[in-house]
Amino acid sequence: MILLDQIKETGIVAVIRGASEENIIPIANALKNGGVTALEITLETPGALSAIEKLAVELGDEVIAGAGTVLDPETARAAIMAGARFVFSPTVNIETIKLTKRYGVLSIPGALTPTEILTAYENGADLIKVFPAHAFGPKYLKDIHGPLPQIPLMPTGGVNLENIGDFVRAGAVAAGIGSNLVNTKREINEEYLAQLEETARAYSQAFKEAKKQ
Repeated sequence: MILLDQIKETGIVAVIRGASEENIIPIANALKNGGVTALEITLETPGALSAIEKLAVELGDEVIAGAGTVLDPETARAAIMAGARFVFSPTVNIETIKLTKRYGVLSIPGALTPTEILTAYENGADLIKVFPAHAFGPKYLKDIHGPLPQIPLMPTGGVNLENIGDFVRAGAVAAGIGSNLVNTKREINEEYLAQLEETARAYSQAFKEAKKQ
């Protein structure tokens, strides 16, 4: 549970699509310098497993490297063997949760309805990715926590600097941030990496400030 505590403490998970083995280390270092150390590498990207492995080998405990868009247990195992320390899924697949827990890795499935959220939690999920969060907004998290206060929720999808505070005050223990934080369609040069570091720092500060309220 130490990794889960680390994610809750830093509060931000960078959802990185389009990362390559060549650009993942500069991106990761910029994020880390800005205070974001949990990095989700989505597996629909060609070469994503190689990027995860490179992160695990070169940065080790400096960042928490995980896999995203994991749809089945076979893919989860491949990601874990590459070095993923958490497994994100867009949906609830119980066999994927079980496989992930069998290897002692954090399981973070995506769910939206109360039934999906509770089912994932009862089957061993460590943290529930409420996705897509923007569809219902921060009040939805607060409503879910009414009858299910014991389940840790992490909104993902449409979370930005303007609304992250509202999500945290509604009970989010962390937030997944995608292209609003990391946009791999941009040229990964020194200027972009400096901007990325500043954006990461802004998200980290916004999360911490909201937690105090």
